[in-house]
Amino acid sequence: MAGMHLLREDALVGSALEFLPTELFPPLFMDAFHGKHIKTLKAMVQAWPFVCLPLGGLIDLPHVGPLQAVLEALDVLLAQKAHSRRCKLQALDLQNTGQNFWKMWSGASTHGFSSLGMAPVAEQSSRTHQPLAPLKVYIELCLKKRTLDNFLTYLLRWVKQREASIYLCCKKLTILAMLMENVMKVLNMVQLDCIQELQVNWIWHLSTLAKFAPLLGQMSNMQRLNLSRIHLSAHEEQEQKVVQFISQFLKLHHLQDLSLDAPSFLEGCLDQMLSFTESDLTYLSQCLNICQLKGLDLSGVTMTDFSPENLHILLEQVAATLQELNLEQCGIPESQLEFILPILSCCSQLRTFSLCGNVLSMAITEKLLSHTTGLINLSEEFYPAPQESYSPHGALHLGQMAQLWDKLVKIMRDLGHPRAIWLSSSP
Repeated sequence: MAGMHLLREDALVGSALEFLPTELFPPLFMDAFHGKHIKTLKAMVQAWPFVCLPLGGLIDLPHVGPLQAVLEALDVLLAQKAHSRRCKLQALDLQNTGQNFWKMWSGASTHGFSSLGMAPVAEQSSRTHQPLAPLKVYIELCLKKRTLDNFLTYLLRWVKQREASIYLCCKKLTILAMLMENVMKVLNMVQLDCIQELQVNWIWHLSTLAKFAPLLGQMSNMQRLNLSRIHLSAHEEQEQKVVQFISQFLKLHHLQDLSLDAPSFLEGCLDQMLSFTESDLTYLSQCLNICQLKGLDLSGVTMTDFSPENLHILLEQVAATLQELNLEQCGIPESQLEFILPILSCCSQLRTFSLCGNVLSMAITEKLLSHTTGLINLSEEFYPAPQESYSPHGALHLGQMAQLWDKLVKIMRDLGHPRAIWLSSSP
């Protein structure tokens, strides 16, 4: 009844909101919003006692009309040097979220508040003003028209005029059908490091992807990336554009989910996008629970230029628990392999060990057999045929391999520990 009285008497709103209980703000705001009580709506925004105003939770898609009153009220707040004692507003959420907030205060739900800070802020006893911070505006963008719609045009114009005091944040960006010129126009207004998910369901030319790449590189907190088919023109200079894309893609250090539709443009350079770096090896050895690791598969990781100390440190951390070690097709140099042999002989629980696909001489193979002979749990060993088994042109020489095989059998007998090993040929 008090709320209905306030909505009828606009003149009372300004003074009444100073004393209105926090619990009455959301239901009164909903009534004012849906009843188009513009004066009351503006006054409530300027005295909003919550950190976030989840406006997107009230309407599926905010049009210019109902949004305009809220933005005009925010203009008044942004023009002030400090908020009033009552106002705690720091974020405007235009995403389709926050429904639980409105349901809770209307008595329809007992769900908790969202992570955007919708819980009520305790009233301060003093009447000191709070310093202003940039207002965060959260929006979920779906660019599905060749031109910007009225709502987006209005919002972007409003943000553009207040760039110094507004952070436009978008966590999920979907591009269905929009000219790249308009895409660039929109994203130049957005805090790109806020984007966590990007989905492109529109066929782009490789040149378009290259133009978009610098923006992609700034999306440093990206977790999910879904790219549609990339069209390749017959006479297009592809190599430079692919390099432009890859150089920016490698900046996405938080990427967890990658989906590429027929990525033929990446033929021959996919390993550059998904490479394993020496710093990754260092990070792995520093993980808190690494000492419990049982299986380590580094197959296909090019380690030719890696420092042998990093692999040695990693094996040292897992020597007591490691049961499976796969170093297939790593391009591991013999100098690195010789460096880790002492710590390899300490992996007492090792059961399976593979070095297939690497180029190893007979001399280093003999050393491998010697250092692993004391590993009593080792039951499966896979090694490449010694380098001396091949002709200078890479063809396997069966007669030479047979001689080397006999030599290896004699070495194992001399070591005195029965074991079985597999040798694989890989010209």
